[in-house]
Amino acid sequence: MTTGTSRRTVLATGVTGAAALFTGCGGGGDGADGTSASEGTRGAGEALAATADIPVGGGRIFKDRKVVVTQPQEGEFKAFSAVCTHRACLVSTVADGTINCPCHGSRFSITDGAVEHGPAQVPLPAEQITISGNSIQLG
Repeated sequence: MTTGTSRRTVLATGVTGAAALFTGCGGGGDGADGTSASEGTRGAGEALAATADIPVGGGRIFKDRKVVVTQPQEGEFKAFSAVCTHRACLVSTVADGTINCPCHGSRFSITDGAVEHGPAQVPLPAEQITISGNSIQLG
């Protein structure tokens, strides 16, 4: 009789360990989504960006927080969900006064989130932001 570990046990343990490793390593903050490592922890009420990071007449998408911040006019900041109301894709660009979804071509106004071009029929929901000095905070 041999005592020891079966191949099945070794494989199961390896898979469980790998899952734990990957779970513990999420949210790298490497800037691949357009954010910088200096933006800190991804919680509400913490600095999202500097006001200077949001172009006048444009905006910036924060994929990890699923929010887009726009500056329709100098000093006027707005925030909307970055989840398209058509099929829940994340919007990908802000250009020419619209927030744009890559999946089916929906475009939303940077001023109020209204649908500028379908197939979406529902505006992007507004998100709460606070401006404190030169810092934009979510929530």
